[in-house]
Amino acid sequence: MIKQTWITIRTPLFSYKLDKRAPWIALLLLLFMGIVLVASISYGEYHITPTEVLQTMLGTLPQDHPQYRQFHLVVFSFRLPRIWVAFWVGMALATSGAIMQGITRNPLADPFLLGVSGGAGLVAVALIVWIKDVSTTVLPIATFIGALLTAFMIYIFAWKNGGSAPLRLILIGVAIESVVGAFTHIMLVFGNINQVQQAYVWLTGSVYGRTWAHVHTLVGWLMVLLPMAFLCANWLNMLNLGDDTAKGLGMRVERQRVILLVISVALAAVAVAVSGTIGFVGLIAPHIARRVVGASHQALLPISALFGGALLVLADLIGRWVISPSELPIGIVTAMIGAPYFLYLLYRGRNG
Repeated sequence: MIKQTWITIRTPLFSYKLDKRAPWIALLLLLFMGIVLVASISYGEYHITPTEVLQTMLGTLPQDHPQYRQFHLVVFSFRLPRIWVAFWVGMALATSGAIMQGITRNPLADPFLLGVSGGAGLVAVALIVWIKDVSTTVLPIATFIGALLTAFMIYIFAWKNGGSAPLRLILIGVAIESVVGAFTHIMLVFGNINQVQQAYVWLTGSVYGRTWAHVHTLVGWLMVLLPMAFLCANWLNMLNLGDDTAKGLGMRVERQRVILLVISVALAAVAVAVSGTIGFVGLIAPHIARRVVGASHQALLPISALFGGALLVLADLIGRWVISPSELPIGIVTAMIGAPYFLYLLYRGRNG
């Protein structure tokens, strides 16, 4: 049992109760993220020392340096955008997973496992294969619609006797993920070979070739969605007490559960739109955060987000290093980490 002490932030509009360890853990995660960021920018076919990376980023590299232009091009045009995309995508997926686990009271819930990412992926593949040139503005909206429809299908089919059982959600999510996957592959079979190759790379989950346009798209969405998620943390705390208790505390359970579901789906959809289907981040990060700061969602959500961001940046670095000079897609790296962890969770909860 984690002993918790609290910081309460009160304003005229809202109050926020936070575990006292959360700011220190967040600081450590940001420090770790900074170290991995510098290492990731430094590593590559065109090597730059960590000192030169810092000088380039801080603008202190002398302009008469013989590689001044090359360093700026590599750092700001090629490597930094993909790292920021990985970080923001990790934050989105981890927060989405933490919300889904809170809504369903199911520790195995995750956008990837429940089929929400597959629904977003189906729409994205349809646009990539059949419409071809899709803007970074249209794709997140389209994937959000696909993910939302998939989520509501799962929720409706899992509904029984006035509620949705966690096991039913998992089983129905896996079934719908299979159906969605079948439709996705049908589109790939009948599509143009060039667009199909692009879609296959996208489906593995990758941040290769991402630009500042992708970063701006992510930031624009997440600057709205992440604060909304954090401010709804107390709803998740009440849902974890059970529907009857939550109603007794004055919560409109079904209405607020739907709002939380929409936020979670939107977070997963915008991540899928930019990076493809990356699995297990929404499963791993909340579990690690829960062990560190406990089950209260006021601390769990932001710490999960930071864990997810740091995890994906590290996974991107591993993917670039492990088969250098080639590159392993980030989705494969997270699957190699996440699948054994998922099996461990199933084994640990085998008597539940």
